[in-house]
Amino acid sequence: MENELIKLGIETFKLSLYLGLPTLLTGMLLGLIVSIFQATTQINETTLSFIPKIIGVILVLVLTMPWMLNITIEFSERMFNYIPEFVK
Repeated sequence: MENELIKLGIETFKLSLYLGLPTLLTGMLLGLIVSIFQATTQINETTLSFIPKIIGVILVLVLTMPWMLNITIEFSERMFNYIPEFVK
């Protein structure tokens, strides 16, 4: 019983990493690209770094939303199926 709960916790953390990784990586890479661009051109506009990140993250969310939804639904179905086992 305890081992199953530990496995469930690990699976939950993995799921949150899988779901958050595309948007986090996009924001990080776009931030790095904009920072390099700002350093080379010496443009120090603060809004320049936010707009590409926002657009990139929204685009990645729109593109990966079906995949994220499928993974979340599968995980939720498994959790509902585990309820009778944990109630015993």
